[in-house]
Amino acid sequence: MTPRDIDNALTLAQTRRHFFRDCGVGVGSMALASLLARDAGAAPERKDPLAPRKPHHKPKAKAVIYLFMAGAPSQLELFEPKPKLNELSGQKVPESFTQGKRFAFIKGDAKLLGSVRKFAKAGNCGMDVSELLPYHREIADDVCWLRGMKTDVFNHGPAKCFVNTGSPQFGRPSMGAWLTYGLGSESDSLPGFVVLQSGPRGPRGGAALYSSGFLPSVYQGVPFLKGPNPILDLSPPPGVDRKAQGEFVDAVKDLNGLRHGAVGDPEIQTRIAAYEMAYRMQSSAPELMDLAKEDKKTLDLYGAAAGKPSFAANCLLARRLVQRGVRFVQLYHTDWDHHGGSLDLTKPLDNICKEIDQPCAALVKDLKRLGLLDSTIVVWGGEFGRTPMGEPRETIGRDHHIDAYTMWVAGGGFKPGRLHGTTDEIGYNVTENAVHVHDLQATLLHQMGLDHTKLTFRFQGRDYRLTDVHGHVVKDVLA
Repeated sequence: MTPRDIDNALTLAQTRRHFFRDCGVGVGSMALASLLARDAGAAPERKDPLAPRKPHHKPKAKAVIYLFMAGAPSQLELFEPKPKLNELSGQKVPESFTQGKRFAFIKGDAKLLGSVRKFAKAGNCGMDVSELLPYHREIADDVCWLRGMKTDVFNHGPAKCFVNTGSPQFGRPSMGAWLTYGLGSESDSLPGFVVLQSGPRGPRGGAALYSSGFLPSVYQGVPFLKGPNPILDLSPPPGVDRKAQGEFVDAVKDLNGLRHGAVGDPEIQTRIAAYEMAYRMQSSAPELMDLAKEDKKTLDLYGAAAGKPSFAANCLLARRLVQRGVRFVQLYHTDWDHHGGSLDLTKPLDNICKEIDQPCAALVKDLKRLGLLDSTIVVWGGEFGRTPMGEPRETIGRDHHIDAYTMWVAGGGFKPGRLHGTTDEIGYNVTENAVHVHDLQATLLHQMGLDHTKLTFRFQGRDYRLTDVHGHVVKDVLA
């Protein structure tokens, strides 16, 4: 190729680039904008993507706190005493119980496993609560108990994804993303969707559990780290004062605005919103994380200590976040996978229950004391339950079970003290008032003022929603 050929090629490339990128009224620009709109789901553009928006109907609640017990708590040790199961413990289950069923570890020769835990009736509702959760007994009449939960997926990662996003496949928007997309946020200095984690590691599935999927990335969950600086690189560098920082943000906003006007990419609006939010959070986030501003009585209620990260501290932070207008707060607490070995149903279960029992109950009590429980939904549970059969190990453990388990919901228009759902004598199947994961998702959206069949986003040629093509609102649990 001669030098002239190279010059001609560069000129042609520049001309094409100018035509497709820089000609604001040209065919190329219109085509690009059309493609971007199609890829984004052809959703109407939002100048402020987190601005509060009108719901489909009058809501009962305006915020959700989801206490996610990653690994799946055993309902048979916590909420479901089964005398018949104890009586039959050690006997082989009938073949019909395992035939055609899929479990993570147990086989057809599995034997029933009774529970050694002691239970007592709690509250006026008479809910059975284990000795492992004494503080939960104090909130029995404030909670709606869902004892007939069912799900579809029996492995941890996909099951966590299913309950959080409505699909076992990674890449779909999470419930928090859907809610902030549908309703926006009432906070102008904090994200609409915040994630707090505790335990020795993060949950299986990682960031996919709080992803925005194909929704604009402004709606994804923002993980807050431990300590006074919850977000990396949030503080300005040395020598840059707040005035200079504000001028920088304004300049970047102007440049991004010009670019958005040229190409119409909705992710540019996300970028603008992210810079502005980060600037405002430089002062709001450290104040939020400073639990020393809470009185000793409140800290003692949760069992939290200022400056010491813990699940208890995260529960108190969740209350502080909803007070400041955050739409969805998700707390992940790990190590509930009690198969046996180092994580069995003896001392390890005792320890993990002690970590969460007091803070969970305190959160409900504190929200109620402050008049926030009526407008805040608190959800507690894991991705599935545990089998009535034990595993063939030397230590005591249970396998994954998708056909019957327990969750609870408080506040936000759910009936307090309601016992919903029953299971058979060994806790294997739901016999009355089953609630599928998609039903729970539909009901939570309903209480937030959203119709789960109308909260959709067009992506790759079809309309998607959190509940896919399933789910119905469980009206029997609503006040």
